[in-house]
Amino acid sequence: MISLIQRVSEAQVTVDGAVTGRIGRGLLVLLAVQPDDDSSTVTRMAERVIGYRIFPDDQDRMNKSLADEGLELLVVPQFTLAADTRKGMRPSFTRAAPPDKGRAYFGQFVEECAKRLPAVETGVFGADMKVSLINDGPVTFWLEA
Repeated sequence: MISLIQRVSEAQVTVDGAVTGRIGRGLLVLLAVQPDDDSSTVTRMAERVIGYRIFPDDQDRMNKSLADEGLELLVVPQFTLAADTRKGMRPSFTRAAPPDKGRAYFGQFVEECAKRLPAVETGVFGADMKVSLINDGPVTFWLEA
């Protein structure tokens, strides 16, 4: 499982012009499920995203997590993060989970996060989405579980 996490001042995702998820200060997570992922992988990734310390403390050091600060989360499914781009001029998606598995584990990830956070918003699995954000920092990390 891959998560590209971005610390944001605000972010939103729209599908066909309608907002499906919107947050203020928090994290935007682009999430890719891979073929070997299982329920324990999902749980571990949720723990990492929620607990990853990338928000500033009183000394302006990245020492606070999403959970510490009680901030918002926007999760967007993005299978293209799992693309194999090592050769050629076209990505291969053999490292991405099949759609049914991706949809199921995306849903499980959102549920795991919603148990621990006050606000979790999402994109729509399989939809053509438009994502907008104001990256705070910019701060962006690639997490794998």
